[in-house]
Formats: sequence, C-alpha cells, structure tokens
Amino acid sequence: MDIQISLQTNVSLIEVSGRIDSMNANQLGDALAKEISQGHLQMVLDLGRVDYMSSAGLRELVSALKKVRGKGDLRLAQPSDRVLEILEMAGLDSIFQIYPTPVDAISSY
Repeated sequence: MDIQISLQTNVSLIEVSGRIDSMNANQLGDALAKEISQGHLQMVLDLGRVDYMSSAGLRELVSALKKVRGKGDLRLAQPSDRVLEILEMAGLDSIFQIYPTPVDAISSY
C-alpha cells in the first residue's frame, strides 16, 4: 500500500493505492490520525487505486470519521467496484459521502 497526501485548497487529499488489509490498515489509520492532529479536518480519501479493503481498513475509515465528525468530514472518492461493494455490504455507503472523482469530493466542501 502506498499513501500520498497533499493539501488542495484547505482539503487534505489522501491518495491510496494497493491493498488495504489487516497487515497495513494501521498505516492508513496513522496517516489519517496525523492529518487530524495537524488540524486538517476536511479530508478526501481517493480510493481509485485500491483493489481490496478488509474489515481492518473499514475500521480505520470509521475511526477517522468519528474523530472529525462535527468539526469536519472524511469523504471518499472513486472507490473501485470491489471496494464500493465492500462499503455497501458493511452499510458504510450510507455513512460516508462518496463521490465519483476526487475533484467532485474536494469541491463539495
């Protein structure tokens, strides 16, 4: 898994590629927690190059969302069909705002 973070007009864009599973989900959680601790509470997670996400990855997303709710938000962009299916099966598609592109997600703030 690779994580790239950039600031786009007051929104943290977190681009992730590869697999998010129990072996590396904590790295994603650490990256999200670091952004939150730095006061970046408006975040977009680009999942366009993530081909698999386990329940451990989902837990990290929900944990980060709980930390920013009320002060900011964590929005998801372009999840692959497989990742979107996992989000839907877990019922998280109704909790997260999901956008077709990172640009759409960033401009939604």
